[in-house]
Amino acid sequence: VQLQASGGGLARPGESLRLSCTASGFTVKDYAIGWFRQAPGKERYWLSSIAARSLGEYYSNSVRGRFSISRDSAKNTVYLQMNNLEPGDTAIYFCAADLSLLTYSNGIYYQPEQYDTWGQGTLVTVSS
Repeated sequence: VQLQASGGGLARPGESLRLSCTASGFTVKDYAIGWFRQAPGKERYWLSSIAARSLGEYYSNSVRGRFSISRDSAKNTVYLQMNNLEPGDTAIYFCAADLSLLTYSNGIYYQPEQYDTWGQGTLVTVSS
């Protein structure tokens, strides 16, 4: 069971990046997948989640309207499309899976503790 995050890099303010989270050992459509980020010296912060079985998509207020989460079941991958990037978006981005189905049972998507499988992170730097 593994998650592989990719797609990070250097972007200028206003540009876009798309992050990918590819799973192995399980099927992404059956579990909630969340995206978090962690800036230097700060706690891990929830950005967005896509629920299991197409039950919904959720966003933090700070990224709603700029970021979009989606899932490609054929590729067993979840994406985070990030538009109109800002310097404050600079961080390491992590994807995580809730294989214990905690989010399915309690509907809480924003807590890192709800997720039991994490990818290694991909660095996003937004700078002019």
